Amino acid sequence: MKITSKELRQKWIAFYESKGHVDVGAVSLIGDGSTGVMFNVAGMQPLMPYLLGKPHPLGKRLCNVQGCMRTVDIDSVGDASHFTFFEMMGNWSLGDYFKKEKTAWTFELLTKVFGLEKDKLCATVFEGDGSAPRDTETAGYLEKLGIRPDHIFFLPKGDNWWELEGTVGTPCGPDNEWFYPLDRNKKNPVFPDDYVEIGNDVYMQYKKTATGYEPLENKNVDTGFGFDRMLLFLNGLSDGYKTDLFLPVIEKLEALSGRRYDDGGEAQKAMRIIADHTRTAVMLIGDEQGIVPSNTGAGYILRRLMRRAIRYCKSLGISSDAMIALSEIFIEKIYDEAYPLLKEKKGYIQDELKKEAERFEATLAQGMKEFEKCVNGLERKNAFMAQSNPSYIKETVIGGKQAFRLYDTYGFPLELTEELAAEHGLTVDSVGFEAAFKEHQEKSRVLPTGQFKGGLESHSEKATAYHTATHLLNAALKQILSPDCNQKGSNITDERMRFDFNFPRPMTEEEIKAVEALVNEKIREDIPVVFKEMSLEEARAQNFVGVFDSKYGETVKTYSIGEFSKEMCGGPHVKHTGELGTFKIAKEQSSSAGIRRIKAVLEDK
Repeated sequence: MKITSKELRQKWIAFYESKGHVDVGAVSLIGDGSTGVMFNVAGMQPLMPYLLGKPHPLGKRLCNVQGCMRTVDIDSVGDASHFTFFEMMGNWSLGDYFKKEKTAWTFELLTKVFGLEKDKLCATVFEGDGSAPRDTETAGYLEKLGIRPDHIFFLPKGDNWWELEGTVGTPCGPDNEWFYPLDRNKKNPVFPDDYVEIGNDVYMQYKKTATGYEPLENKNVDTGFGFDRMLLFLNGLSDGYKTDLFLPVIEKLEALSGRRYDDGGEAQKAMRIIADHTRTAVMLIGDEQGIVPSNTGAGYILRRLMRRAIRYCKSLGISSDAMIALSEIFIEKIYDEAYPLLKEKKGYIQDELKKEAERFEATLAQGMKEFEKCVNGLERKNAFMAQSNPSYIKETVIGGKQAFRLYDTYGFPLELTEELAAEHGLTVDSVGFEAAFKEHQEKSRVLPTGQFKGGLESHSEKATAYHTATHLLNAALKQILSPDCNQKGSNITDERMRFDFNFPRPMTEEEIKAVEALVNEKIREDIPVVFKEMSLEEARAQNFVGVFDSKYGETVKTYSIGEFSKEMCGGPHVKHTGELGTFKIAKEQSSSAGIRRIKAVLEDK
């Protein structure tokens, strides 16, 4: 069957809603810190607390289409099947139905909704081992549904068992994977050579322990079908960039470059990389917990993707403004229904794309010259040494300090230098790069070594007042400038506070005065500062802001100042805002690209 991405999304949700499931929607692409990863890498990841037994507020039967991101595939992007952003179609039973219902529903979905022939379906199940028995139960249900016995295969734990490696106390269990011939017209296809996996039902009936496994009190089902892969498969395609998730973007790149995608070669690879990385950049910047390019953490991954895309724009002979044009297609045409927040944030997304392109363009040419100097230097050295010593082994490594200079001076991520080096048959001394980076950090360190949490140098009465003032300032910036403003760092002494936040331009005098006035208004109102401990999920449900998500655990401390400011924070804080005195902004300036810095003081009442 031919199917559009919007139709596939609708059919998945409608089918499981007809089976009593609730669409829980997609959560942020950015990890909340509860699972120890930077991005959500699987559809089930945000539901881990509920798979472990916590009641979900929407019930025991859930479904959604969840955006995910995997950074391990960045270097593989450029072929027909790898993407950094992708989506997973999922549905879950939280201690409700189990194998009998799930096998029947997946079979119904594949044969009745998607029109696959039951005689061509293959399934794999767990063969059993010393720690868990053979999954004959699932195999029996599959056979009763009409799957041919010779199309049911028992495979070992490496193939048909799901668990989180290196963890204890997490749910796990056997899985049932579904396969179908890649070429639907081929007669007598042979498993596995002619088959492709189309989906996976995990039966979480065990809990990992330090010594093995024990049965879970509530047995769960975790279904995952790759949205991009299923769309590709149902349309009989072998190239992921030929589905409607990418085709309009590829056509735009063809028009801009004058090159044909189907001609293959380097131009095709470049179009795939530009399309994929632009889509991911749009999703990360436009996310509800949106990030901007930076030199650390998730922002560094975003910067790396954007700069890689810009370099490949150059290879096609087109301007980096192409990313703006492509973002328009993703926002307005491809994901307009599935991710409406992108349309709301379109101006902001495109501004960030443009700013990062301008920053990189300014140094790209110089950086490329510097890189060529490194390569030419190696070539000259090798030629000279070979003349005087015929047994000389050619040097093929760009030094770590040279790579760090490209990073520090010209904004080249290490991975970009490595990619450029590989094109010349060279490698990069990554260990030397890290050493140079650490040396630079040591020299640049300006904060005292005894810094406390929350950017405080002490927990004195005055520092506590300044820390509470950062909450008021953060809320005021969101109200006066943009809801997308978020704290990016702070440093507090007994004499002043320094507060970093994301914002694309200098504040005007009027904006500075308005922020100052709003903070002082809340101080005069003498609002109680209320502390409560609650689960991370409860905090998010009550709209508490997590400024630095990665530091929060299952239980969080929250501080609310009326409805004006609600933050997850480790404290310390004053009891009432009236204790703060008068708030005065002393200076507003740039901290780094896309980050502004406010220096402020609290004057005695």
